[in-house]
Amino acid sequence: MMQDGDGITHDPEAFGAWLGRQLRRKGMSQSDLANALDVTRAAVSAWITGRATPRIDKIQVIEEILGLAAGASATRDETPESSQYVGWHYRLAHSDGGRELGNAAAFAFDSSLAIAAREATQNSLDERWDRTRPVRVRFTLHEITGERLRRLQEAVRWDDLVPHIEAACDPKQKVGRMQADGLRELRETGKLLLLRIDDYNANGLTGPEYDDGRFAAVIRRQLDSHKRGTAGGSFGLGKATIWGASRFGLVIVNSTLSEPFENLRERRTIGRIDMPWHELNGVQYAGPAWLGNADPVRESAARSWWAGERTLEELYLTRGSLDPGTSFLIVGAHDPSGEATTLEDMHTVLVRGLASDFWASMIAGRGRAPMLEASVEALCDGQVVVAEERVDPYRYEPARARAVRAFLDRTTVSQLTKADDVAELSIPMNVPPRKAETGTRTVEHHAVLLVTPAAEADQKPNRLVAMRGTRMTVLDRPVTGVPIGSPQFQAVLLAGTATEAGLPADEAAEAFLRAAEPPEHNDWKPTEDLTSTYARGATTRLKEFRKTMLGMVRSAVKPDEPAQTGGVPTALRELTNLDPMPLPRAKGYPTVKSATGEVDEHGAWRIRVEIKLPEREDPWVLRPLLRFGTRSGPKPEARWAELSAESNCEVSGDMLLCTAGERSAVFMGVSDVTSHPVAGRMAIAEVDLAQAKDGSR
Repeated sequence: MMQDGDGITHDPEAFGAWLGRQLRRKGMSQSDLANALDVTRAAVSAWITGRATPRIDKIQVIEEILGLAAGASATRDETPESSQYVGWHYRLAHSDGGRELGNAAAFAFDSSLAIAAREATQNSLDERWDRTRPVRVRFTLHEITGERLRRLQEAVRWDDLVPHIEAACDPKQKVGRMQADGLRELRETGKLLLLRIDDYNANGLTGPEYDDGRFAAVIRRQLDSHKRGTAGGSFGLGKATIWGASRFGLVIVNSTLSEPFENLRERRTIGRIDMPWHELNGVQYAGPAWLGNADPVRESAARSWWAGERTLEELYLTRGSLDPGTSFLIVGAHDPSGEATTLEDMHTVLVRGLASDFWASMIAGRGRAPMLEASVEALCDGQVVVAEERVDPYRYEPARARAVRAFLDRTTVSQLTKADDVAELSIPMNVPPRKAETGTRTVEHHAVLLVTPAAEADQKPNRLVAMRGTRMTVLDRPVTGVPIGSPQFQAVLLAGTATEAGLPADEAAEAFLRAAEPPEHNDWKPTEDLTSTYARGATTRLKEFRKTMLGMVRSAVKPDEPAQTGGVPTALRELTNLDPMPLPRAKGYPTVKSATGEVDEHGAWRIRVEIKLPEREDPWVLRPLLRFGTRSGPKPEARWAELSAESNCEVSGDMLLCTAGERSAVFMGVSDVTSHPVAGRMAIAEVDLAQAKDGSR
């Protein structure tokens, strides 16, 4: 702090940042101000960099030159509001004649509203600021018409923008067709849909205008994720889905910063539109344009501005708290997949998408806060159409949520015995060394596998979901080859730092799996990043890990069984129990080699049975029986609704005619739900084989 000759205290750094903003707002250079004040440019540079402050008489002249009220330099007053100097600044076409007919990054994903929400929420999780509190993400759909629409259009300088959009609407190009359709619909209906995405307790768009930082990575650059450590994203592509959710490629941003820029934190605002190359009034433009203050140094460039509260209100970007974070306003929002067309449909798509991808991030252990809270609301001209719904993981993923909560509360068990048990198993994964790290060795990471009985309402049981770091769902696949008789289940794999063990091997596994994710973050598989980063054998280690996790799931749900007898597992022997028939069970009798199945969405058992046939010249004529297993007493029989032959057999009524001379046969069966003694998902199905009496059918 310094005092001038009149005893007024100044903060040179704060004054310098303020003066720099005012010069940019006015479009003046440091030399322009130096000439107007009759001082050297070096003196102005010293003021702006905070090395010195001008005398009070010079400050008064500065205020007059900048058109500010007396004393504005002391109060750091931004009046008149800098939004009066805001406009669109268009990137000129490349001098070599190159053209981009859209943002290629936006096409790296399948386009949908749910994917845009996933990528935005993942970015918010990666930018979580205070680790003791959740990052809060709020989605607001708002359809506006009439005067509300016109005020927004004025705030975004729509009349200046439309001629460029029209010039870019080339019907032969995908982006051009989409933008033309957006303009047509806006003019015909007089309606505009906004989707606002807010996050709170996130870092915000910190950093300088052009150099490395969060702001430049999101607003200026492509393929720059600016992320380190355990971040979910690593390609810098996800942000493109936010712009892709706009019919016009138009997004306006307001950010509250966790670290000050130009000595300010609140209301850092800028807009960006992604258009194809176009020509207007004889001038060729590259496509992208930014809404902001003119940069006095960089031609055609725009800087962010510190918007006033009224401007943010007109832009529908007033934030709900002083927590750091960012608000994205998607102008002309739509579901690129075309599946959701109404506010109600879009609300449902967003809620279900968030629940599917981030349910585990919303689970908290005892005495702890979750990583994430998310909600969705839909409005029409300020009136609530669908009330704000906070996504509840226990509603949408009851069994899986129970599993993760048990893990966080340390209440898991080693083996399933009750309907609400959660079994915890360790899955080893060998992480190979990086190519760039000579002398390092393979390290062993232990992922956590959680298995629990499926909930009554589960539509898709017997699945495995896997995740790392922030617990966003990465892998979601059915578990096949489950022994028949196994209870329906849900399995969750926590890998990398999601295990919360805090070991160096966990960090190594996190980076390894991150490299194994494609841009969509929906699998762990060999990628170019994986093979170029890790030593030979990385792909093999990954395949081993995937195979092990599935094998451990099958082992965890396999029913208890006594010791094997006669070389045949008892479980299989019981599945092939035959009713007492004239022919005794002998060495030369057909047996079930394997039987796998599951209960479908209608509650019916669908079972595939492979039969081992003793070789003989005559065909085997068998009747397959379906029973519901019980711990004691008789096993009630259910009827088949459908039998179909797959190989080496024919179906006639409820009989199987197995081809003579063949050593195996396969058939498929679907149970008749009306004949079930209990609901299919509550019982164990068993298949018996009986030989038709006297060989007749």
